Amino acid sequence: MKKILNIAFAASLAVGGGALSSCADFLEADNKSNIEANDYFSGDGIEGLRVYTYSLLKPIVTATNLYERGVDLYIGSHGKSANDFDRYSTLTPQNGEVTDLYTDCYAMINSANAMIYYNAGGDGKIDAEAKFFRNYAYYILTQQFGAVPYSTSYIQSPERNYPRVELSELYPLMIAELEGIMNDSNLPAEDNAHEGYISQRAVKALLAKVCLAAGWDLGTSLKSNDADGAASGAYNVNDRSYFEKARDYALEAINGQQLTMSFEDKWSPNNEGNAEEIFTVNYERDGFTGNLSEGGHGFQNFYGEYYGSNDTGNKYCTAERAPSHKAIYLWQEGDDRFDGTFMNRIYNYDGTWSTTGYYAYYNSAEKLATMPYNYRYFPYYMTEADVEAEIAANPVHYTKGNYFSDIYAYILSDPIVEYKFAADGTYTKSTETYSSALTRVGTSTTVKKFDDPKTTVAQTNTSNGYRNIVVFHLSDMYLTAAEAYLMNDQKAEALKYVNAVRARSHATTLNSFADYNPEYSIPGTFGSLTELDVILDERARELYAEGTRWMDLRRTRQLVRYNVAFNSEVSSVDGMCNARGEVKWYRPIPSEELSNNDAMTSDSQNPGY
Repeated sequence: MKKILNIAFAASLAVGGGALSSCADFLEADNKSNIEANDYFSGDGIEGLRVYTYSLLKPIVTATNLYERGVDLYIGSHGKSANDFDRYSTLTPQNGEVTDLYTDCYAMINSANAMIYYNAGGDGKIDAEAKFFRNYAYYILTQQFGAVPYSTSYIQSPERNYPRVELSELYPLMIAELEGIMNDSNLPAEDNAHEGYISQRAVKALLAKVCLAAGWDLGTSLKSNDADGAASGAYNVNDRSYFEKARDYALEAINGQQLTMSFEDKWSPNNEGNAEEIFTVNYERDGFTGNLSEGGHGFQNFYGEYYGSNDTGNKYCTAERAPSHKAIYLWQEGDDRFDGTFMNRIYNYDGTWSTTGYYAYYNSAEKLATMPYNYRYFPYYMTEADVEAEIAANPVHYTKGNYFSDIYAYILSDPIVEYKFAADGTYTKSTETYSSALTRVGTSTTVKKFDDPKTTVAQTNTSNGYRNIVVFHLSDMYLTAAEAYLMNDQKAEALKYVNAVRARSHATTLNSFADYNPEYSIPGTFGSLTELDVILDERARELYAEGTRWMDLRRTRQLVRYNVAFNSEVSSVDGMCNARGEVKWYRPIPSEELSNNDAMTSDSQNPGY
């Protein structure tokens, strides 16, 4: 940890800009400024360190492969094959992305510890924010790696002895420290200006998450602690105390706020900084002095089908996380979240970037009323007669005219139904299995939650989005409360919070958990649906593509059960075990950590690797 952590910290400071460029001077071997660290950070430099530590959130929240692959919701398309995270069997301790996340979390922990060290109790806000940073990083580490080394000291010496600390010790330390700052008057009650700063409300949201995880990891156990038990997902609840805390802190984070805005408005690029956001990692396009194609993130590019080059006016998409077979059947009729999550109307292109093509969707309704589509996607519950009636009623959208691209419409079902339009609006119709159709361009929809309509035509990589990344928000807290209520055996209250989330999007009200009847196919190996499955499906709909799914399934002990049932890369529980039958519940501890940390050996590796 010492080597990984300090290299990351020093290197990142060395390349920092603005206020941090002078910080790098004394960290280099040749201290040209002759400024001692204690002198620098006791003055204005502590603010630079604070800003730098905020920036360290960015690589952590954008590690989407670790958060979203190897689950039930996504599938590769257009020839993109599965990777190590989808397959599990080929994931090793040498994986670079695993090492990066581990390193990035410890870089933020050491930077937070440096804030406290150099602040020396001077500014209460600095200390409180540092404790949030530290515990957010430990939250990610515990969810991805389990027991990990724990340090609250700024590492400056060549010490290399940092043993793993068991979760039974780690969680109480994290919770106690967060409880100590959750009502700290040095922090604002909430980030009303939505500038991405830590607030008391953000601390309470993190507390709810940490306590919920602690409840599962310390207060439950599989009924059979072997591969078969992992495959069934059946568990015992042995202690509810952390679930009670999770419930109470989720309610404090909710603070009586109702879900009033539409799901579409919640995620509109014109509504950033809305009242449902609790904590965000902020990106700024305006005023960014570097290369705009490299300074953002790729959330708008990561979830969906590939649509071809910029010549078609479409945004770039990696095609690595199109909706899976299960995902296309998740949203039931009337649920606004299907259209609120996916770009189901992609307009045609006449060579004018953003006012036509993909981003035209964000222009005026008046202009869109006469513009033809390039792609139109319909949910599985619309019949061919329904779709053909819409086509007949809106011929302007299905007649190419002087626009560039041919027009296609799809019913997202299995088999998928494809409508291919001639220039005059007539069409031919065909069917194909969903998985087979995904090998071609444009056959499935893409996520629009993170669209940045200011993206320019020249920006075709995955660092071109400057939308803020929402880490905690209101409906997530509603579903956190629902899960905590369920685990406290308060099923009526749990259902109340599930229904509140459903009602906002006009999904049907469930009179009981038993009312829930999904449309996707459930293999016999999955077993009967439980109350927990209802909440996990609700989280899938509400939080689709938000980087929560892998941790949701791991936390609730359903990771193996869901992968065997719905991940085409995992045919049996054996695919998630090593040769000794050990289940891969966590990511591997990076090989560099095992080599460089004297308190670890090969025996310290997580089971399964």
